[in-house]
Amino acid sequence: MKTQIEQAREGIITPQMAAVAVEEHVSPEYVRLMVAEGKVVIPWNHGRAPKAVGIGKGLRTKVNASIGTSSDIVDYEAEVRKARAAQESGADTLMELSVGGDLDRVRREVIAAVDLPVGNVPLYQAFCEAARTYGDPNRLDPEMLFDLIERQCADGMAFMAVHCGINLYTIERLRRQGYRYGGLVSKGGVSMVGWMMANNRENPLYEQFDRVVGILKKYDTVLSLGNGLRAGAIHDSSDRAQIQELLINCELAEMGREMGCQMLVEGPGHVPLDEVEGNIQLQKRMSGGAPYYMLGPISTDVAPGFDHITAAIGAAQSSRFGADLICYITPAEHLALPNEEDVRQGVKAARVAAYIGDMNKYPDKGRERDREMSKARRDLDWQRQFELALYPEDARAIRASRTPEDEATCTMCGDFCASRGAGRLFAGDLRGDKV
Repeated sequence: MKTQIEQAREGIITPQMAAVAVEEHVSPEYVRLMVAEGKVVIPWNHGRAPKAVGIGKGLRTKVNASIGTSSDIVDYEAEVRKARAAQESGADTLMELSVGGDLDRVRREVIAAVDLPVGNVPLYQAFCEAARTYGDPNRLDPEMLFDLIERQCADGMAFMAVHCGINLYTIERLRRQGYRYGGLVSKGGVSMVGWMMANNRENPLYEQFDRVVGILKKYDTVLSLGNGLRAGAIHDSSDRAQIQELLINCELAEMGREMGCQMLVEGPGHVPLDEVEGNIQLQKRMSGGAPYYMLGPISTDVAPGFDHITAAIGAAQSSRFGADLICYITPAEHLALPNEEDVRQGVKAARVAAYIGDMNKYPDKGRERDREMSKARRDLDWQRQFELALYPEDARAIRASRTPEDEATCTMCGDFCASRGAGRLFAGDLRGDKV
């Protein structure tokens, strides 16, 4: 079976492209053209058929939620609840990133629990299994890794973060710059670097990139080029190692597209706001416009417990300047494994951020909802305000918890409601679309 990008190049509008067009209010031909050019991807799998979600140029910025067990906490039912909470809260995609317990079981249960496109990082299970089998993750056999990638794709993975851009040259850049302030923070990245150094060998995912592409292409799974050397501190952002990996990933994205595989490029985790625009421009230029998957980005390092907010600030900027998929961050980031409530808060913060970014990325079509909300607030039309809210249930709950004496107002101002007073003064002056 041919991939979405291969069919698009043949002029075929697939059912998935048509579904994305309806969801995004664009023409099916536009989606087909963007998929053909590699500027839009549709995470998919011939064996599972998840909800069709378009990621890329001209489309709404999407939000990914990541869940998964750790070596300290293994609760399969909790991961399923978190997956469902992410979907209910508005996540567009989901990543299952478990490293503890029965990894095949948790992956399959999460996939069965939602209809979102589900992704993962194959290096996690590969190094876990090597450690369990041999007592040493560095004894991982590359053949075992490729077999595992195939097994995970067969389970229904719609996209897969594969760390192909780490090679011996990027490690040398890391060493020559005197390492880092914040070190390496990617579990998969650190594990692969450790394997390469212990075995004095090149990264097999880079060395046999065509083999990686061949496996994912077979299932029409999107290849997300993992950011294993991403910055874990804002003072490491845009250093030589990170940019070198980005350059390699952008080259690989071009190669993968030519081979008929849908390609994403992943971006850095901690980025000061003044570097966000430049980072995205660099990625888009070097990759030929491949969709960009930004991890966060976290915009300061000093707010543990509130990193869903630091990331939302970075995400709004990223969306504004052209990022296509945002990975949420939860309040538990840097502190603990997220629970169900952390997941909900993380998704909602990221969705709000992506919406703000899209207002500025698409000003001609992204601000009508805000105009209507303004009028509803001016007119004290509470029902209309809830209808327009991104999260109406949350808004209703807050208002209901502090019921005003006069139902037309709220307890913020009560009798001194500015909207009501001004409305009486200027009711006769409303004209045009302000009515």
